[in-house]
Amino acid sequence: MQELSDREEHLREQIRQLSDEQRKHYYRLERQQLKDPDTYAVLNYFFIAGLHHFYLGRTNRGLINIALMVVGLLLLPLFAPLGVILLITVFIVELPQLFKSQRIVYAHNLDLMDDILETVRG
Repeated sequence: MQELSDREEHLREQIRQLSDEQRKHYYRLERQQLKDPDTYAVLNYFFIAGLHHFYLGRTNRGLINIALMVVGLLLLPLFAPLGVILLITVFIVELPQLFKSQRIVYAHNLDLMDDILETVRG
């Protein structure tokens, strides 16, 4: 987490060096784009559906989660062991993200801050 904190401090220093107008524009964009860790965590409770991936703009990963969940559910009445294995696999892969949600969103927001800074600098 220290690495992320150092990165944030470096970005904040760069933001302080912007002109007043650029800084105003930067903070306007930041308010619109940064993600809330608590919202991500709540969506992550439905991790098997992949909603938390959509929240961070990771559409492909979210679609993969939904597809695997649907296939797993459809397989339950036809071939239960495979359906259960598929659902458990998604569960195992996604579970760590529930416990790392603060760090994941923090890193995502730092990436956004970096992108916004580049946009504002033009």
